[in-house]
This record gives sequence, C-alpha cells and structure tokens, in this order.
Amino acid sequence: MKRRQRSEQVPHKNQTDLSAWRKGRKSDPVKSAQSHQSPGNRKNDSSQDSLEEAFSYFENVQERVSLRRNSVLQKHLTTVESIALQTGLPPEGFDVLLKVALSGKLADTVNTRLLKSLVPASVIPESSVVSSVSLLCVGKCSASTQLLFLRWLITMFDFIDHKEQIHALYGFFFAFLQDEKMCPYICHVLYLLTRKESVRPFRVRKLLDLQAKMGMQSHLQALLSLYKLFCPEMVTIALPGKMKTYFKNSEGPWKAAINAVRRRNQANSPVLQTLVLGTTQPRSRKRKWNAQVIIAASSTNRNRLEEDGGEERGSLYDMDESFPVEKLQTFSQLLQNIHRLEFPSQMGSVLTNPLLLHYVNCIKDESVYLRLYYWMGQTLQEECTWCVADNSQYEEEFKDFLEAVYKAECFLQEGFSSSEEFLYKSLPLWDGFCCRSQVLKLVSWIPLSSFSEMKSHFYDPLAQLFFTSSLYFKCSVLESLKELLQNWINWLAINSESESDSQAHSLNTTLSGLVNVVAELIHFVGRISTAALRLENNSTLLLFFILDFYETVCDIYLKYNLPLLIMPPAGVFYPALLSMDSVNLNQLCYIMYRYRTNLVAAKENERSKKKILQFKFSSQTYKEYNQYIVAMVGCLWTSNVFQKDTHPQGLRMDDDKLLKTTEVQEIKSSFNIVYHPAMMGYAVHFLQQAWPNDTTLNFSLIKGKKWNWYLEYLYAQGLKGLKVFIESSINRVSQASCAKAEDAEV
Repeated sequence: MKRRQRSEQVPHKNQTDLSAWRKGRKSDPVKSAQSHQSPGNRKNDSSQDSLEEAFSYFENVQERVSLRRNSVLQKHLTTVESIALQTGLPPEGFDVLLKVALSGKLADTVNTRLLKSLVPASVIPESSVVSSVSLLCVGKCSASTQLLFLRWLITMFDFIDHKEQIHALYGFFFAFLQDEKMCPYICHVLYLLTRKESVRPFRVRKLLDLQAKMGMQSHLQALLSLYKLFCPEMVTIALPGKMKTYFKNSEGPWKAAINAVRRRNQANSPVLQTLVLGTTQPRSRKRKWNAQVIIAASSTNRNRLEEDGGEERGSLYDMDESFPVEKLQTFSQLLQNIHRLEFPSQMGSVLTNPLLLHYVNCIKDESVYLRLYYWMGQTLQEECTWCVADNSQYEEEFKDFLEAVYKAECFLQEGFSSSEEFLYKSLPLWDGFCCRSQVLKLVSWIPLSSFSEMKSHFYDPLAQLFFTSSLYFKCSVLESLKELLQNWINWLAINSESESDSQAHSLNTTLSGLVNVVAELIHFVGRISTAALRLENNSTLLLFFILDFYETVCDIYLKYNLPLLIMPPAGVFYPALLSMDSVNLNQLCYIMYRYRTNLVAAKENERSKKKILQFKFSSQTYKEYNQYIVAMVGCLWTSNVFQKDTHPQGLRMDDDKLLKTTEVQEIKSSFNIVYHPAMMGYAVHFLQQAWPNDTTLNFSLIKGKKWNWYLEYLYAQGLKGLKVFIESSINRVSQASCAKAEDAEV
C-alpha cells in the first residue's frame, strides 16, 4: 500500500506532456537548486520562458506556415536553435518539435533547422521517437526531411532512454528498404536494432534480392553479415571476411552541438547534474566515447529498477530473463549470470570495465564482437584528430579513448581488428606527433595475420615517419615494434602448443605462413635500424633500443619453441661491436651468446631428428653467425680482426700500409678488451687500483695473470654479457694460452 501511494505522488519518468512540464517548473527541484547557486537565475528563467513560448507555438501550429515575413516563427525558431546549442533541449520538447518537423506544416528549410536543433540535454523519450516514426507513414514531409530524420535517429540512438517500443518497429523500418535513397540509413537503423529473433528467412531473401538488384553495397553487406552471425544457416552466401566501414558518418550536423552541450554540462555542479539527469548518469560531451564510462541501465530492465526503488532484488531475475548489466559488480555475479547478461548500449563502458571484458573474452556470441568492433571502428574513424579537420581541439579526449582501447587490448591479450584497420588507414596521414604514445601503443597490439598488403599499409608509411622524425621518435618506434614482436611470438607459442597431434599437419601449414610474417617484421626492423644508425651517426641511445629488439629475436627458438632464428644485419652488428659505450658492447656479447646457445640446440635437434615444426635452419644462418664470432673474437681477444674477419661488410684490411697511415699505436690490439674505446675506462680504473703509484697508465702491464685479474674485475663491474660470451666462445683458448706462460702477451 505504501508503494502504491509513493507511485501516485511521483510523476512517471516517461512523462512527455508539455502541460505537465509547465506545471512541474513551478516546483522544479532544479530551479530550487539553481536559486541557491548563482544570482544569474533571472537570465535562465527568461530563457526557459522563451523556450516554453516556442514549444507552445510549435505545438499549436495548425496550417502550413512560411518562414518568409513571419517574425514570430523566426523568433521562436531562433530561440530553439540558440538554447539547443547552449544547453541542449529538455526531454519534454522532443515530442513537440519532432511532430511539427515531420507533419509537413512548415517549409523544408524550417524542418531542417528544427531537426538540426534536436540536441538533448540529457535523454530523448522513446515515446517521442515512436510517434515521430509513425508520421513517416503519412508522407507529408519531403524525402530530404525523412533522410535527415533517419540520420538524427542514428546519431541520437544512444541517447534514447528506452528501446523496447522501437524494437517493435523493426518490421516497419524493414519495409522502407525499397527506397534506394533511404536504404543506407534504414540498414544502419536496422543494424542497431537487430537481435537474433529479428532474423527471419523472408528478410534474408529480401536482402539478397536487393543485393542482386543494387550490387554489393556496403550497407547491405553489413546487415547480411549480422544476420549470418546470428543465424548462419539462413545466410549461406560468402561475405567479405575482413570488416570494413559499412556506413557513412551520420552525425555531422549534430556533432559540434553535442560537444558544446557536453562541455557546458561538465562545468555544472554535481548536484545540478544529478537533479537534471535523474537516474541517468552524466555522460561526457562525446556521444560515442564516454570519458566517465558509466554503465546506464539497459532498456529492458530500467522500468523494473525504477519500480523497485533501485534496490537489488536478485530473486526477481529468473533463468529466462536477462540480467541488467548495471547490477554486475563482482566476478561471481558474472559467472552466475554470464548466459543471460545483456550487452550495454554504451560500448565505451565495455572498454574500461574488467567484468565486461571478461565477458567479451569468454562469450561465444560473434554478434558481441561485431557490435564492439563496429562501434570502435566508427569511433576511431570519426574522432581521429588528424584525419578529421574539425577534431583537432578534441585531442586530449581522443588520447583518452586510444588509451582505453590499448588497456582493453592488454587486458584481453589480443588486438582489435578495428584498431588494426584504423592504423592502416591513418598512418599515411599521421604526422608522428599527435597522440604519439597512444598510437605506438596500439601498434604493439596489431593482430598477427597473413595480411598480404601489410608492407604498403603499415611498413612503408611507418618507415617514412621513422626516417624523417627525431631520434626519440625512432627509439619509441623500435620499442613499440619490439612489443609487437613479443605479442606475436607469444601468440604463436601458445597456439602451437595448444593443438592436438591430429591437427599438427594443418597447424604446421598455418603457422609456417605466420612465422614468415614474423620474419618479415624482423627483417623490416633490421633494414630501418641500419639506415637509422647512419642517419643518427651511430647514436648510443638508438643502438641500445636496436639491441634490445634483437635480445628478443636471439632467443625465439629455445624460449618460444618456434623455428625462427635471424641474425642482425651487418649494419647493426659492426656499429655495436665498435660502439663507444660499454653497455651496448656488453649487450651485444650477451646476444651473441644466446644466438650460440640456440644454434647449438638447433644443430643437436637436427642430428637427433627432433625437429621443431619440421623446420631446419639454413646453412647461411650458421655461416653468418660464424663470421660474426670470428670478428668478435678477433676484436676483443686475439687482436687479429683486420686479418681474420671474413664478412663481406667486415673489418678485414689486407693492406697493412693503409693501417699504418692511421698512426695509431698498437693498431692490431686497438679493439681488444683493454684498448677498446668502450672498455678503456675500465682498464684505466683497473690500473689505478692495481698500481696506485704508477701514473703512466701503462696498458701493456695487463697481461698474464694480470689479464685474468682484469677479466675478474670486468665481471665484477656487472658486464655479465661479456662474461658469458668469453666463457662460451673464448675461455678454452684463454686457458690454453695462460697455461703456457703467465707473461705471454695477448
């Protein structure tokens, strides 16, 4: 009984009667809140009065009215436009303005201006949309007005407070597919409304007939693709597998107004926002990307929540009813209700909600992926600050969106195909500066696939930016490509181990192609690294990032059980060998040690016929490794690099006269571990500690036992890479030489 009394006192949320709104203004809690906030309420009251007069005027229009020489109409039209752009229109005004705009009582220019002014301050009542859709049957408004209304409906779809009655009009919208001009927009509306129960054989046949008549139109393909996901047995034709941009952008006339309203609403106080929006949480100024990421109540359950006073009543939801996503708070709730969870309309809420991301990761319903990928693809395309001229002022918000996409990819441990397509389309237009960190993060999650055009869509535009940008940009790109390589080989390793023996043959065929894609990435990094080192004069910082990449490459065979081992190009190896920095030289030693370990394991597997994925490394790989080892040992240990290096791009110089022209003392030993430019600082400190009274710094003293002491000193300084390299590749020679004579020179 108490519950009934309460419901009688509180007006229903869907009330759209204009007279009720006028009466409500007298005791409107928003007004009382405003009266305590600022002295500018008189101006607000004046605007509200003018808006009320405008609504009354349009509500009472009976005959066709012309805009020309009608000052009253011009006045009220201007009032609606100005308030809509400033604060947005209240829910109660949409029913009036939609009816008059679609009734044919006003000229097309007026109807167009009215429809472009329909920007909501909070939500749009579903009843207003339903009544306006029914006016399309009357046929009094022009075709251009009908198209503009459909574009408005698509743009404002997420602002409609309920969707059940609109879903009931699915057949009505479907009948409009006959109109060629309206067909793209009708398909877009149907795409937003389609559920599994909406797919019927006669609708599939109709779409196929239209496709045969009109050709392969993207909007028809979109609807057929969605139908095929829900009911693959009904749609048997082959459709393009790679998702494309199915629909054109429809929000152009309203985008700037929505942004302006959102900015102003964000400046309001939290109390005022709560009073204005009621149970609907405040959203950001963007329609599609919500920086607040609040999950709004789903349309099928909002009425029940309002009737229950917002209390949690888990017993009300039986096994046949959907579980409201706004009540999802814990992982246990997700496990108990995952089969009846309704995906939210606000896709932005999915990106930053771990529970919903778990749902995306576990659910087998392909329509969920299609909805998420379509929304994300549209948002990335339309909000891109360097692809769309008007979006440059929204760079910070676009950064937040890209960051949310990246974090969602990290959570799911896989990249989104819509993000991949965005990169392929936008990289040629990117300046390398706008949203740099976020774009390069997305690059690291490009899905591994045998995309035949990756070179022209990804490698070529990225290389152009790489060569023409700063040193720090080059380092950032290399770091991103290293993470991309890491993600790809992780995926390959997991998938190669998870398959059964019966699938081994088909798996080998598939993985061999994907391994080639990974190999192409490594070769690409080798090419740009070689050129970048020349451009940046062998920068120590750049070389560090390059070697960091190859530290991952050198261990792919053993660490990830994949048949891939690619040596760095000579343009990377020799600058690292002759580097002035001990960190890079130490890292190169460790990389060559790991290459040796992997190659020895591969050779042993070949001899014992234990082949990984039926693959053998080519003799060229072993040959190149041996050439590099000869060069390293000749430099760091035996001091004969100028005579023994056999690599075509190596340091071999047969003409001793040319070496003598350098006038460098001890020319042959100038790159060993004592005289090497990267190691000379350690040698100086060692001499100062071993002979503190000797100020001549006689490097020739480091020999015999002193040589071994010097090695121990280097190891103690943290040069672990040098240690494992010497112990694995040189230690046998050093022991033999030291055994012959303590004072033998090296």
